[in-house]
Amino acid sequence: MIQENLKKVEEEIRRACERAGRSEQDVTLVCVSKTKPAEMIQEAYDLGKREFGENKAQEMKEKEEILPKDIHWHFIGHLQTNKIKYVLGRACLIHSVDSLHLAQAIEAECQKRELEADILVEINVAREASKFGLGIEGAEQLIRDISRLSHLHIQGLMTVAPFVEEPEENRIIFRQLKQLSVDIKGKNIDNVNMNVLSMGMTGDYQVAIEEGATHVRVGTGIFGERNYKR
Repeated sequence: MIQENLKKVEEEIRRACERAGRSEQDVTLVCVSKTKPAEMIQEAYDLGKREFGENKAQEMKEKEEILPKDIHWHFIGHLQTNKIKYVLGRACLIHSVDSLHLAQAIEAECQKRELEADILVEINVAREASKFGLGIEGAEQLIRDISRLSHLHIQGLMTVAPFVEEPEENRIIFRQLKQLSVDIKGKNIDNVNMNVLSMGMTGDYQVAIEEGATHVRVGTGIFGERNYKR
């Protein structure tokens, strides 16, 4: 199942890149493995995948300890300050920094352990009350504040778009995040890159790629429906 699903997803990524006049090499597929057992991750790994996304710090820690060491773990969930210790030194990229308070807590842990962290700032473009992230209007100030933290390096932006039946409905969301990244890049803020746009999931990643996503987070499309009872 995983092999067939991966083949389908990779083909759809290729087609979306073609439509957008982009290179496939510009898009990173993050296989979202949250709630999935290590055996399924190993299967995807054996098929050549190295980028995996987890949304629970403890779960990522447990998997990181038993799976191959050349996996690049992406932390994509809401990060609680008391769980930062599990993520630092394991995640190659934290996608979900959504407040100065969280950034300062990561900075403090980095200082303590003499580590540095690559992060994305999470933007709630659609302003959904149920989602984390701040609105577009507060983004620049937060980015400027975080940029002063010497152990953190902002690499770009992330958003979780609304769950919709029709992927086209989220095109405006992705377009707005892309525009924000262009605007921020134009400010030339020290310690801030806008090389990463993490947007698009199983239901809408093709539209996200057409609008400039560099990282798409696909779980169900690869591993099947999630089992939240684990």
